[in-house]
Amino acid sequence: MNARDQGLADGLARFLGERWERPVTVGKLDQSSAGARRLNVLFEANDGETSHALVATIIPNMNMLITSIPDEAATLRVAERAGVSVAHVHFDTNDASYVGGPFFITTRIPGETVARRVLRLVDEQNHGARIAFEIGASAARLHAVALEQAPAHLQALPDESPADRALENLRLQVDGLLQPGPVFQLGLRWLEQRKPGPPPRRVIVHGDIRNGNVVIDRRGLGAILDWEGTRVGDPMEDLAWPCLRCWRFGVDDREVGGFAAREALIEGYESAGGAFDHARFHWWKVLGTMRWGLGLAGQAKQHLDGSVPNIVMAASGRRVAELEYDLLCLIKPN
Repeated sequence: MNARDQGLADGLARFLGERWERPVTVGKLDQSSAGARRLNVLFEANDGETSHALVATIIPNMNMLITSIPDEAATLRVAERAGVSVAHVHFDTNDASYVGGPFFITTRIPGETVARRVLRLVDEQNHGARIAFEIGASAARLHAVALEQAPAHLQALPDESPADRALENLRLQVDGLLQPGPVFQLGLRWLEQRKPGPPPRRVIVHGDIRNGNVVIDRRGLGAILDWEGTRVGDPMEDLAWPCLRCWRFGVDDREVGGFAAREALIEGYESAGGAFDHARFHWWKVLGTMRWGLGLAGQAKQHLDGSVPNIVMAASGRRVAELEYDLLCLIKPN
């Protein structure tokens, strides 16, 4: 074990020992980057009686923080109580002295998370429709949570139109581009002209359910990951996002993450009490495509201006043209 891993193991053992009030040893560390912003550390913790398979999600750089660790952990706990497929949160802390940043610890859910490995597993097991169904059902259970039961940081958000808020954020991003973006300007006008009214009900939305943020095993959906972007919004946003072409990883004929057709997602959503709206879904799909294209451009900008120097951020810029193409395909006249 190298010095960095040993430091992580020692810090996690000390933290868990204090919480469990008994000596703990930590081993079998496996670090994996969760995108450019977070660090996931898979490990085993032994308390002298039981070996626990766990994951520590760590924010190593506070400049990359989107949602505080306690707030994200609180959202996961609410989602678990609602019956959403998530990993159980054991502990969370803002104390950076243990592993160099705030973190929470969850049960490790076995399965694949790397998108292309997920798609190979789907081909082997032929269970893509089941996965899409289960994603839809989990989304419906999350959306059914009353806002009065949401974590405090979500209850404190202003009561505003999700579409208005999303459009304002897009305008700011378009204005901040390093070079002119005529496709994004066109997309913004399309969205403004077709903006839907407020949804029948504002709900908790995950905001980033997609292939790459789910754990998939031979049976189906194991867990939905990465809850840092959770917000209050339009439920159709959560269903449109996993259907973007960029999350299909080359399997373009299966709209939901390269797993299955849209109908399986809708069936799962409606089976758990959700109400699907086709027109609103398409609007959020266009907005999501534009949001991700602008997000990639913004990541490249952060690398170039030195605020988040990271090769993953730098490489994002080369994919902006793909999202511009997808955007044009979605808004072209029939």
